[in-house]
Amino acid sequence: MQDFLQIFSGISEYITMALVIIVIMLLILVILCMHSSTKLQRKYKKLMRGVEGENLEKIITTYMNKIDKVEEESKEVRNIYNNIDGRVKKSIQNVGIVRYKAFDNVGSDLSFSLALLDDNYDGVIITSIYGRDESFTYAKPINKGLSRYDLSEEEKEVLKQVSSKVNG
Repeated sequence: MQDFLQIFSGISEYITMALVIIVIMLLILVILCMHSSTKLQRKYKKLMRGVEGENLEKIITTYMNKIDKVEEESKEVRNIYNNIDGRVKKSIQNVGIVRYKAFDNVGSDLSFSLALLDDNYDGVIITSIYGRDESFTYAKPINKGLSRYDLSEEEKEVLKQVSSKVNG
């Protein structure tokens, strides 16, 4: 036993130093754990905000129900959008007009050809020819930019004008 005390008294300084280093390391570890715990506690409070005594399963179920409702509303909005988009494509979007003098004995450019076409170039060309004694107005259907009726130069010009607005 005497031998042990002599050995211990000889190395007690080293043992004390080792214990001090271990205590410092443990103190650093405790500080890191406290910091980590504080961060975890903040995240937990953020997750559980607005919750009073509810369990996590109920909260998750509530949020999943909300997500399902948003998905249903999104589908409804998508259907409404597709409906509106289809209707818009069928509405008149391409308009062009050419005014001209049909007869030499008439003053101003009172005759015209008016193209009213949708997004698919379906629609009508309305032509009005004005003369001193009489006037004529007629329409020619247009399907995909083409007419099954012969078009006058002015009608071809207004059709070209409408297609160049979209392409150029």
